[in-house]
Amino acid sequence: MGFLDGLMGNASEVDNEEMKKEFGEVLVKNEKVEKSYKLIRDLFIFTNRRLILVDKQGMTGKKVEIQSLPYKSITRFSVETAGSFDLDAELQIWIAGDVEPIKKQFNKSLNIYEVQRVLADYVLT
Repeated sequence: MGFLDGLMGNASEVDNEEMKKEFGEVLVKNEKVEKSYKLIRDLFIFTNRRLILVDKQGMTGKKVEIQSLPYKSITRFSVETAGSFDLDAELQIWIAGDVEPIKKQFNKSLNIYEVQRVLADYVLT
């Protein structure tokens, strides 16, 4: 059902080592991938220093935009859990200077509280 979840806009967790291999050139010295999530072809990667958003564009996905968000630029965030009839959970992140939040949806099998805890650990400390 992973492919179907992707089509419905849901994210799923990705192996951190896989992300380290694929985006090792983007990481700085002593930066570690903590959690990674995939949304069809797009990714968001939580490291010990920042949140990295990867937007693969076009039919082939060869054009890639990599956005780096230092945790200190995150002003607030919220989670909405999945309900009985709502099949997904949502994470919203507000960045300093932006009016609209970044919104990501997770499938029901993913623990949204774990995602929130990773983000809170870096933003609030």
